[in-house]
Amino acid sequence: MVTAASKHGGTQEIAAAIAAELVSRGLEVTQVSVEEVGSIDGYDAVVLGSAVYLGKWMKSAKTFAARESASLSAMPVWLFSSGPVGGAASKPEDEGDRREGDALAKQIGAREHRLFAGKLDRSGLSVIERAAVKMAKAADGDYRPWDEIRAWARSIADALRSTVSA
Repeated sequence: MVTAASKHGGTQEIAAAIAAELVSRGLEVTQVSVEEVGSIDGYDAVVLGSAVYLGKWMKSAKTFAARESASLSAMPVWLFSSGPVGGAASKPEDEGDRREGDALAKQIGAREHRLFAGKLDRSGLSVIERAAVKMAKAADGDYRPWDEIRAWARSIADALRSTVSA
């Protein structure tokens, strides 16, 4: 299962790209927004992502992870965060944007947590969000590293195939 919490759709597009890459590598994948997941019973692995705003994962992703923590701890899980945009804020090593994903990865024993730069389109933002973006001096644009995202998905597929063959 590939699932993500996304406020404006950019993180959901990353989840879709990951799911498509896994399918292209011969895996059976369900891709759904985290808000639509009833249970993860019956799945062999989970890729869970969340948009990051002001260093915080979205509430729906955190609620899902808390609700399913026992099951997630017992299976292969990969996490990703998406959010930093523009200028210096687009550096994936930004500690503030990594913090919640790293903590969750440690809590459930995820195999990896990756932080990907996001996308910014002011036209879909609220007045408060536009003010925050202005203060951060972030520029509109799509900063998502698609080649890196697809390569990461391929590494997940390789890990899952080696687990199955072992």
